[in-house]
Amino acid sequence: MQTSTLRHTVSALTLVSATAMAGLAQAQEAADPSILTPERVFSSPSLNGPVARGVSLSPDGQLVAFLRSREDDVDVLDLWAVSVDGGEPFKLIDARALVPDAGELSEAEKARRERMRISARGVVEYAWDQQGRYILAPLEGDIFLAEREGGAVRRLTETEADEIDAKVSPDGNYVSWVRDQDLVVYDLASGREMAITTDGEGLITWATAEFIAQEEMDRDTGYWWSPDERYIALQRTDESTVDIVPRLDITGGGASVIEQRYPRAGRPNAIVDLYVHDRTTGERVKVDLGDNADIYLARVAWSVDGETLYVQRQSRDQQTLDLMTVDPTTGESRVILTQTSPAWVSLTHNFRPLADGRFIWSSEESGWRHLYLYDRDGTLIRPITTGDYAVKALDGVNLATGDVFFTASMRDGEEYPIEQQLFRASLNETVTPVEVTPRGGWWSASVNSTGTAYVGNYTDLETPSQSALYRIDGTRVRWIEENRLDENHPFFPYVARRQTPTFGTLESAGETLVWQMTTPPGFDPSKTYPVVMQVYGGPSGGGVRNSWQASTTQLLTEAGYIVFRLDNRGEGERSTRFKQALYLTMGQPEIEDQVLGANYLRTLPFVDDDRIAAMGWSYGGFMTLHMLTEPEMGLAAAISGAPVTDWSLYDTHYTERFMSTPEANPEGYAASDVVDQLDQLTGRLLLMHGMADDNVIFENTTRVLDSLQAQSIPFETMLYPGQRHGIRGNERGLHQWRTYLDFLDRTIGSRSPHAD
Repeated sequence: MQTSTLRHTVSALTLVSATAMAGLAQAQEAADPSILTPERVFSSPSLNGPVARGVSLSPDGQLVAFLRSREDDVDVLDLWAVSVDGGEPFKLIDARALVPDAGELSEAEKARRERMRISARGVVEYAWDQQGRYILAPLEGDIFLAEREGGAVRRLTETEADEIDAKVSPDGNYVSWVRDQDLVVYDLASGREMAITTDGEGLITWATAEFIAQEEMDRDTGYWWSPDERYIALQRTDESTVDIVPRLDITGGGASVIEQRYPRAGRPNAIVDLYVHDRTTGERVKVDLGDNADIYLARVAWSVDGETLYVQRQSRDQQTLDLMTVDPTTGESRVILTQTSPAWVSLTHNFRPLADGRFIWSSEESGWRHLYLYDRDGTLIRPITTGDYAVKALDGVNLATGDVFFTASMRDGEEYPIEQQLFRASLNETVTPVEVTPRGGWWSASVNSTGTAYVGNYTDLETPSQSALYRIDGTRVRWIEENRLDENHPFFPYVARRQTPTFGTLESAGETLVWQMTTPPGFDPSKTYPVVMQVYGGPSGGGVRNSWQASTTQLLTEAGYIVFRLDNRGEGERSTRFKQALYLTMGQPEIEDQVLGANYLRTLPFVDDDRIAAMGWSYGGFMTLHMLTEPEMGLAAAISGAPVTDWSLYDTHYTERFMSTPEANPEGYAASDVVDQLDQLTGRLLLMHGMADDNVIFENTTRVLDSLQAQSIPFETMLYPGQRHGIRGNERGLHQWRTYLDFLDRTIGSRSPHAD
């Protein structure tokens, strides 16, 4: 990979940042209102400003809908809309007005929201019908329908049970949802409910994505309407094969034992079948998914004419991904295309059926993820994109012009991981992609169905998240949320002390790693400073990017720390080789790269070698434990949140993708088990976990507690009753960060043994 362009830009950013910091005053007294405090970070209104979430364009392109936090409660979302022709945004659904006293969600809905990483209340999701007449919005367990004309809001359900995964049918005649493990269809004209299934109970669930699909496969639904509303494809899940893993759900009011069905690595998964229900006849046929039941139902989609059902079937070892076509009248299937890998085949949302029967799909066969055009029988027509960069997402297609739109981190045909843009390619020939959005910063886009406009979201180091409507040529039509950082912005009082990160690169095993560093206000390079290494490290989107930085980073710099982040091998949507470096060896190449980062820090004259700490959550918690037990890291302290400590305790799809099974890879599992390495701690440990975590179950942490106590090794612990994999709410978030800052202050900060 060529990195000259990246290094040139890195040098420029570093110079600009150093120049800006040179003029800053020395740190002021804590009472100074320009100093950001934890109390302000975790209060309303949000310091991020009026950020629009879930922005979408109506099917006719005349109205934009989005979610916005309430000013009086940042954790509650309302549904807003704005005309593309001008005027001020207006509120379509006021969550508190419709449901003043939000009750307790069902366990099923709590689990579903946890899988979707939804922590807010109020209107947390919504959907248009294809004509743009209605917006459907689930709200606190019931279903509301907003009519675009006149803005009337109609309540469709008011039941004790939660209605989940609600959808408007393609032509807007029906609304569907899952209630009590069965699929229900509601006729909007008659107001009558129709039960599509009736035997969902106990271990049998209809039309709901199973735990593995929700948590690890990025599939949040278990049913799919055909375009003509005749058919509904729906899955049936039987969890009787899944092991029961008893876990304590400990809250402030007591404890209960949850008999959780949790498919651990190497153990049986749920049995998932797929059916097609014919609404005209009431009949249901089973889809032939093959003789081997131990597979993953990865993706389901309909052809544009509704005559073919497409199914992506993934093998249990995830090294084979089949694309199947299904006859909805009989359930008969045929494999038309297969992707294979000696490690794993990644799942994406890049499959797109076209009106003429052809389809677009992505593949990593070249070593980078690219888009390809196929004939209806699976025959390759041509590559749409090529080059040493990865396509992040297929965003839209304009069939009239043949334009294909996608996002990528790329400049001049080469990977550029710290930024992201929207590009245009072609269905008709393989061409050099054209930039739709300007260079600089981080763009994401939602392209409309005709490929003529898009909602763009943009951010950079100096710009909080902004959203606007654009023509497909990049011309801005109107702001949705400009979120201007002016004197009226919630963050404005703290701008003067916000430090601009610098970027750089390191080389590891033939790969280029990117890093970013943020220094404290009043930074003096002739002095030495403690460093906090923020780490995730696992297979995800990567954290080093030219985008607006989290307010919590400023809490660390205000406390006098340099904040450093390095994206190690395995982290981020990069080349196949980069991602698969950790295959069968999780916790090894990632730690090697973090050692490289720590060694680089110690070459800097302004870094205090004896005061380096690490902090991370989830996979980052796994990483920080291993970093603290790696002698070459030499950490003085580490904060580990909700860590996986033994991969055999984690779920099948995620763990086996990267580590195979415990039986097939015992050496890899043993090397990644941190418990056997705890006698090598180089510094102090703070261990945190939610006591109702149903993802990284609490047993992962109790293993560490037990081992450290058995070895009489001092450590610190902070547990959160009732909290799952994330710590939710401003109050607990404030407590969490007060705890972080206190621990860091005592170990590497002003009260540490090595402080000046």
